Amino acid sequence: MSILEADIEQLQMKVAFQEDTIESLNQALIEQQKQIDSLQFAFKRLDSKVSAIEPSNMASEKEEAPPPHY
Repeated sequence: MSILEADIEQLQMKVAFQEDTIESLNQALIEQQKQIDSLQFAFKRLDSKVSAIEPSNMASEKEEAPPPHY
């Protein structure tokens, strides 16, 4: 086999390896996006639940009288 054929074969192997790597990275990216979407949905749901909680009947710090030692 000539040097040219060996170089071509080596390049073909590198391209095949790169295509496999790109596909693996793409699959990882897809999974991460699914996780992000799921977390965003959960966060929005949690945010709406927290917003729906009625405020407590405790006075705010501004409404409270200062402690007696002041």
